[in-house]
Amino acid sequence: MCGIVAYLGCREAYPILIRGLHRLEYRGYDSAGVAVLNEEGKLNIYKAVGKVANLEQMVQGHDCSGSLGIAHTRWATHGVPNEVNAHPHISQSGDLTMVHNGIIENAGALREQLKKKGFSFRSETDTEVLLQLIEYTQKKHDADLASAVRSALQKVIGAYAIAVIDRKEPGTIVTARKSSPLAIGLGEGNSEFFIASDASPIAGYTNKVVYLNDEEVAVCRRGEDLQISTLGADKVDVRIKEIDLDVSMLDKGGFPHFMLKEIFDQPSVLKDCMRGRLLPAHRRIILSAVTEHREELLNAKRYVMVSCGTSWHAALIGKQLIEQFCRIPVEVAYASEFRYSDPVVGPGDVVFAISQSGETADTLSAVQMASERGAMVFGIVNAVGSSIARASDTGTYIHVGPEIGVASTKAFTGQTTVLAMLALAIGREKGTVSEDTYSDAISELEQIPDKISRILEKNEEIKALAQQYTANRNFLYLGRGTDAG
Repeated sequence: MCGIVAYLGCREAYPILIRGLHRLEYRGYDSAGVAVLNEEGKLNIYKAVGKVANLEQMVQGHDCSGSLGIAHTRWATHGVPNEVNAHPHISQSGDLTMVHNGIIENAGALREQLKKKGFSFRSETDTEVLLQLIEYTQKKHDADLASAVRSALQKVIGAYAIAVIDRKEPGTIVTARKSSPLAIGLGEGNSEFFIASDASPIAGYTNKVVYLNDEEVAVCRRGEDLQISTLGADKVDVRIKEIDLDVSMLDKGGFPHFMLKEIFDQPSVLKDCMRGRLLPAHRRIILSAVTEHREELLNAKRYVMVSCGTSWHAALIGKQLIEQFCRIPVEVAYASEFRYSDPVVGPGDVVFAISQSGETADTLSAVQMASERGAMVFGIVNAVGSSIARASDTGTYIHVGPEIGVASTKAFTGQTTVLAMLALAIGREKGTVSEDTYSDAISELEQIPDKISRILEKNEEIKALAQQYTANRNFLYLGRGTDAG
């Protein structure tokens, strides 16, 4: 899970880039790097193995001035973790530098072709291959950076989110994505652009964000409006979304690590998840997606849930709840298997895509397949404006705030809460759940945040219990129904 941060504007880029890298540390990484173009047109690139703090220490005493820059945290896929393989990479001429998330599957073949054209390579990475391909295309066709990026990307197979700068175009960053998320924050007017893998490094600077779709290229140019096009150079409308991301939720809040903070977040965020949807005073659950797509949901032949990892476990609980309250058959599939198994899915089916980030590549591919075959897609995600949210016909956000800890906590409880509300709302519309059961379930849901709070009051007892069993190698969990989830 690599991280990208880039900035173009009127401020010094380096502090913004470093702050952004720190906000992306939750993704996990083995090296970090930054490139800044100074006022004299010199690209200063610094890279370090290990933590972002190592990079900061390396940069001390060096020139990191400039208002245009890119930065990256890398998780090694091609080549061992070292400074040479770390991003940003630089082109053979030294004019271009780039950061990249994803994997270029035909990098080996492209590398050999470029070697025959006289290119040499410093690193083992697929990223450097793509960068050299962009430079080759730029020089061969005497093209500007954006045109060269569009042309080069038509020759690659794989996934990418990239940010590229050319020291000969000092007021421009070119970005593009396919199967790897990329967000562009817009500052006041057209003077600033904040680019990142997700919205967390952008929060605090602007709430106006543009999310690129697959095979779109964006040109951020100082003093001009954002321009987006397809790989074929067809213009794309700029779709600006306003995000509501509380910067205070991005720090540890006094806890020793993010996972513990997010465990303690659960009582408050589950109230947010249910607010405006669970109406205990009226004994009602109101979900706009159920209201607006009532007929498709009630008349569906079956439901299919596609997800990965922890979201898959939430789907198993959702299956039991929906079958219990709605009497509709539900299949649960790993998204990675669904997309390759040629599933029987089409009109009359509802496919529920469950993902915390809304960017899970396998789940997104499953969504695209289901849509192409005529199924209705219902997204259950946390990240507003994410790829799965945009690709879905309808859906429900879980609204639990950013989850920085890698081990999912509040996203899982948020997903299961939404699935419970969904099952009850559809069941009531179908008449397959009694009013007494419906009313009792609403009361139970309302009490969940307080029950979790009472559990968390026993934190020290839980900690002592965990320490007692921390050396045990195996556990056997016994449960039935949703308790087995």
